[in-house]
Amino acid sequence: MKKIRMGMIGGGIGAFIGDAHRRASRICNDYELVGGVFDVDYEKSKLFAQNESISSDRCYVSVEALIKAESALPADKRMEVVSIVTPNALHFSFAKSLLGAGFNVVCEKPMTMTVKEAEELEKLVAEKKLTFALTHTYTGYPMIRQMKDLIAKGTLGTIQRIDAQYYQGWINSIIHGTGTRITGVWRLDPKHAGASSCMGDIGVHAFNLIEYTTGLEVKEVLSDLNPVKEGIELDLDGTVLLRFSKNLKGVIRASQVCGGEENNLTIAVYGSKASLKWAQEDPNFLYLLSDNEPTKIFKPAHGYNDQFAEASHTMPSGHPEGIYEALANIYKGAAKSIRGIEFTPGEFPTVHDGVRGMKFIHSVVDSNKAGNTWVKV
Repeated sequence: MKKIRMGMIGGGIGAFIGDAHRRASRICNDYELVGGVFDVDYEKSKLFAQNESISSDRCYVSVEALIKAESALPADKRMEVVSIVTPNALHFSFAKSLLGAGFNVVCEKPMTMTVKEAEELEKLVAEKKLTFALTHTYTGYPMIRQMKDLIAKGTLGTIQRIDAQYYQGWINSIIHGTGTRITGVWRLDPKHAGASSCMGDIGVHAFNLIEYTTGLEVKEVLSDLNPVKEGIELDLDGTVLLRFSKNLKGVIRASQVCGGEENNLTIAVYGSKASLKWAQEDPNFLYLLSDNEPTKIFKPAHGYNDQFAEASHTMPSGHPEGIYEALANIYKGAAKSIRGIEFTPGEFPTVHDGVRGMKFIHSVVDSNKAGNTWVKV
C-alpha cells in the first residue's frame, strides 16, 4: 500500500517528542512525512524541512496556511493525517481547525486544556467521522496489551486493588537552580501546561494505563498535590486515591522531583485469584503472581501470548523493544483506521481517552483545591 501522507505541527530541530513521532511512523512503515509547520520561527522551520529533504513549498508559516494550501491539492496529493506535537495549550485550536478541514489527527497528550474543549473535539470527531489518535504511548507495549487480555479473560478473578506509580526526577535540579531556568520550562507555566504539571504530564499516563488494562472507569478521586517549592504555581508531586466501586479502590502516586528517578512508571493489578505487575523501565517482562503457584513471566514474540499482544511485537523474541516501538504500534493502529481497515479496539487511544484524561486531571486539581475531598471524575 502507498504510504500515508503525514504532516506535523511542531517537532522541529531539537524536539524530543517530534523526533519520537517521526521514528515511530518510520518503524511501522505506514507513513511519509511530506510537510508541516515545524517551528514558530519560520526560518528554523525551513531549515528543519531542508534537513529532512522536505519540499520547501510544503513547509508552511502557519497552521492556517497549511490547511489552505493542502486543501487545495488533489486528493491523492494532500496530507491525510497531521501529527500535533506542540506544547499543551496549542493542541485544541490546531486539532479543531484540522478536523474541521477534514484532516485525520494524531495528537500528543494531554489532549486539551479543559474538559469542555476535550468534549468539543470528541463531538467533532464523531461528526466528521475522522481518525483521532491520542499518543498515550505506553498502551503500545506488547506486554501492556497482554496484561489487558489476561484481565479481560478473568485470569485475576475479582479485581481487589490497583496501584500505579510514575516517578521522574528531571524537574528537581531545575527548581533548585536559578530563576531563569525555572521560567524556561514551559511545563511549569499554567499558560502553556494547563491546570497541572505532574498529574497533567505523567499522572494521567498512570490513570490511562489503569483504565486501558482493566476496562474499568475511575468514579471518584481524592488528591493531595504539592508544588514542593514557593513560587511554583503547579503541582510537581502528588498522591491520588481512587474509587472504582464500593469494594474496589486504588492509588496513583506521581512525582517529577524524585531525584535520580528516570521514567519509573509501574502498574499492579491485584485480584482474588492472581495479580499482574509491569514496569516501563523493564517493559518486556509481565509478571503473573499467585498464592499457590510459582510466578509466571510473559515476554513479547512468543506463541503463548494472546493474539492482540502477539500481533504487537516488532522484533523476534530476545530482541528488546522500547518506547519507539510502542509508539509505532499506536501509529500502526491509526493507519488501519485511516485506511478503513478493521482494527482491534485498543490499538490506539482515541479522542474518548483524551476526554477521560482531562476529566481526571481537572478532578484531581479540584479535589486538592477543595481541601482534599472526594470528587467525581
